[in-house]
Amino acid sequence: MKSQPKSFLLLTAALMVPGGCSLFDGSRNERLAYVERPVEQLYNEAADSLLVRRYDESVLLFDEVERQHPYSEWASRANLMSAFASYQSNSYEEAITAARRYISLHPGNDETVYAYYLIGICYFEQIVDVGRDQKTTEDALAAFDDVVRRYPDTEYAADSRLKMDMIRDQLAGKEMEVGRWYLRRNQHLAAINRFKRVIDEFETTSHTPEALYRLTEAYLSIGLTSEANRAASVLGYNYGQTDWYEDAYDLMTSKGQTMDVEPQRRKKILGLF
Repeated sequence: MKSQPKSFLLLTAALMVPGGCSLFDGSRNERLAYVERPVEQLYNEAADSLLVRRYDESVLLFDEVERQHPYSEWASRANLMSAFASYQSNSYEEAITAARRYISLHPGNDETVYAYYLIGICYFEQIVDVGRDQKTTEDALAAFDDVVRRYPDTEYAADSRLKMDMIRDQLAGKEMEVGRWYLRRNQHLAAINRFKRVIDEFETTSHTPEALYRLTEAYLSIGLTSEANRAASVLGYNYGQTDWYEDAYDLMTSKGQTMDVEPQRRKKILGLF
């Protein structure tokens, strides 16, 4: 399902101009020969097409505004509207290109924050499951980080932070999947590197408790008992209520190790608190 980016002023003042004749005939994308038109007329046709979800037509018309009237006040707004219409038609690459062009031409405009945000949304909606390459996921994270760094007090930054949390969880999930794959094949050092990345770079995600348990498991497998103890202890102090710590506790004590933290679930059963 398409997530709707905040529309800011796109469909309010942007659509309040007079009407006129169309540049198109009956079929959707059959462009007529070039005829110079008043900027208001072109812009209004583009806005009308957007409102009735003829997005490809709308993109062409907004681009025509900029092409025919590059120095008018409508040109910069048409550029951003073209990006929005491309996004609405799921033409993500075209939307990203148009948004980046807007940023390069109008870095100080009030609406530039929306261009940055729209880039993030376009990448965000293309994120695939953890079994696939995560380049688009990383691009989405970088784009939303731009919004947060440049415009920290805006509503776009607030929404970007929420989406960044979701993206980090996705990236951590990918690291866990690869780490578990290495672990199953007894490639323990490679697995350890993946699990450590989750802990170092994505510690606030839901994958951290398992990453600490898998580290404990991997370290024990290669005889690094003190490292395993350290990982299990961090797990116990921070996530003592989880099944992952209970498993780590059982694993360490089965190897003759003494753990300082009793699993919280087991303490409740024993009536210790």
